[in-house]
Amino acid sequence: MLKLKIVSPERIEFTGEVEMVKVPGTQGSFEILKDHAPIISTLGEGIVEYDGQQLPILGGFVEVQKNQVSLCVERQP
Repeated sequence: MLKLKIVSPERIEFTGEVEMVKVPGTQGSFEILKDHAPIISTLGEGIVEYDGQQLPILGGFVEVQKNQVSLCVERQP
């Protein structure tokens, strides 16, 4: 399992354990699964998907380290 935390300037959007996360990277979307290599990447406009949930974003950043995924995002209005 991954520990996922999604924050926006307004609030904490989600915190909890998930099987996978799909993010809209600026160079293309990619999936994050258990034991993913450490990474920091910028996010473009698109949809963050996690365990059947979808969150539209305008952009942001993602950091993955030791099965912990942190997203700092700007939400679509």
